[in-house]
Amino acid sequence: MSDEPGGSGASARRSDTLPSDRAFFGQPLGLLTLFGTELWERFSYYGMRAILLYYLTDTVANDGLGIEQTSGEALVAIYGSSVYLLSVLGGWLADRVIGARRSVLYGGIVIAAGHVFLTVPQALFSYLGIVLVALGTGLLKPNVSSMVGELYDRDDPRRDSGFSIFYMGINIGSLAAPFLVGAARAAGGYHAGFAVAAVGMAIALVFFVLGRKYLGGAGDVPPNPLTPADRPAVVRLFAVVLAGIALAFAVAAAVHGGLGLPTFIDAISYLAFAAPVATFVVMFRSPKVSSHERTRLRAYIPLFVAAMIFWMIFEQAASTLASYAQDNTDLTIFGTTISPELFQSVNPATIILLAPVFAWLWIKLDDRPPTAVKFALGLTFAALSFIFLAGASWLADGAQTSAWVLVTVYVIQTVGELCLSPVGLAATTLLAPRAFRGQAMALWFLAPSAGNAIAAQVIQSTPDVGPTQYFGIIGLIALAFAGAMFALAPWVTRHIRAGADSEAEAALQR
Repeated sequence: MSDEPGGSGASARRSDTLPSDRAFFGQPLGLLTLFGTELWERFSYYGMRAILLYYLTDTVANDGLGIEQTSGEALVAIYGSSVYLLSVLGGWLADRVIGARRSVLYGGIVIAAGHVFLTVPQALFSYLGIVLVALGTGLLKPNVSSMVGELYDRDDPRRDSGFSIFYMGINIGSLAAPFLVGAARAAGGYHAGFAVAAVGMAIALVFFVLGRKYLGGAGDVPPNPLTPADRPAVVRLFAVVLAGIALAFAVAAAVHGGLGLPTFIDAISYLAFAAPVATFVVMFRSPKVSSHERTRLRAYIPLFVAAMIFWMIFEQAASTLASYAQDNTDLTIFGTTISPELFQSVNPATIILLAPVFAWLWIKLDDRPPTAVKFALGLTFAALSFIFLAGASWLADGAQTSAWVLVTVYVIQTVGELCLSPVGLAATTLLAPRAFRGQAMALWFLAPSAGNAIAAQVIQSTPDVGPTQYFGIIGLIALAFAGAMFALAPWVTRHIRAGADSEAEAALQR
C-alpha cells in the first residue's frame, strides 16, 4: 500500500508541517494517536484470543459453549485464518474506496460491537461476536501501520524509529492483555473477560477519534480511488470472489453432508489455500510482469512456503498450545498458581527484550545472512520449539510438564519470529512485480492465513493423537522444510540478484 495516499498536494502539505512536529519523543504527535489506538486494539484482540479457546470448549454449566476440544482448536485456528484473509479486503477498501482512516474507524467500531456481543451469555451472540471481531480486525489491522508511514516524508530519518515506537505499543498491549483479561475471567467468568476486551477497544476508539487532528490528513483519501472506468473490472472481481466463496462452502457441505462447524472450517480453509495460489497465477500470467520480475517472483515462492509453515506452528499459540497449557502443564511457578492464558504474554515480552538485540545483530553483520537463510533460520526455530515440547512431553510420560517448558517453547518461537517476520514484508515488497507492488501487503498476509488453515486441517485430522506424537511429527516435518529452505537459499539468492541485475540493465537501456 502507498505511503502517500493524499496525492502530491497532501504530500507537499505534510512536507511543510510534519518535520517540525516533534512533540512525541521527537516524533509527530500523530504517532501518539496511532500508538495508543494500536496498543489498545491489540490489547482487546489478544485479550479476547487468550481466553477464546477456553470459552469455546468449557462446559455450558461453566458458561462455556461446550464445543468438543478438537473442534474448538480448529475453530480458533480458522478464526486466525479469517482475520488475515479479511485483512486483504480491508487493505483493498482503504486503497480504493474509503481511505485508511475510515477503514480504521469503521473496523474499530465493528470490533467493539463484536466484543460487546461476546459479553452476552448466549451462543448465537457469541458466534456473531467472533465474526464481527474478525471482520473489524481485517478492516483495521493493515491500515493503522500504513497511516504511520504517512506521517513521514520518504526521506525523513525519523521513519524507522517511529515504526519502532509504534511496534512497541503493539507488544505492550499484547503483553498486558492476558494478565488483565485473565484476572477478569477468574473473578467474573468468561463474559467479564470479554467485557475488559471491549473496554480496551473503546479506549482505542477514543484515542483515534480525539487524536484525528494530529494526523495531518493521513489516511483521509484513498491513494488509488476507483474510477468509473474501473467499475466493470471490480464487478467482475467481486463476482469471481463470491463464486469462489459459494463453491468452497458447497464443496465443504458435500464432504460433510450438510452445514455445520466442520463445513465452515473446511470452507474457510479452501479459500485460504486458494487465495495465494490465485494471486501467484495472476502475477505470473499478467502481461504487466516482465521476465526479470518473473525470475524474482519464482524466488519468492520458497520464501512464501517457509513463511506459511512457520505461521502454521507459531499461530497455534491460541489453539493447541493453549490446550497444552491448560491440560498438560503444571501451572505452579515459584509457589504461585498462574492461569493458563498468561503464557500468551511470553511472546510479546520476549519481543520487547530481544528486538533491540536482533536489530543490533543485523547491523553488526551488515544485514547478513541473506533473506532466504533468515527464513530458514526462523522456520528451524519454530520446528525446534515443537520438537522440544514433544521431547518434554515424552519424558513426562503422561504427567504434567513444568510451566518453564511452555515458556521455553514460546521463547524459541519468538526467536524464530525475529529471524523471519521483520524481513518478510521487506522481501515481499522487493520481489513483487512493480504492477503488483501495492498488493504486496495482501500477499504477505496470505501466508499466515494459509498457515492457520493448515493448522485447522491438521488439528481436525488428529483428534486422538497425543501431544508427544502431535508436536513431534509436526516439528520434524517443519524441520525437513527448513532443511529444504537452507538447500534452496543459494538458488533463491541468485534469482533475487539476477532479477535485480536484469531490471537495472533494462532501466539503463530505457
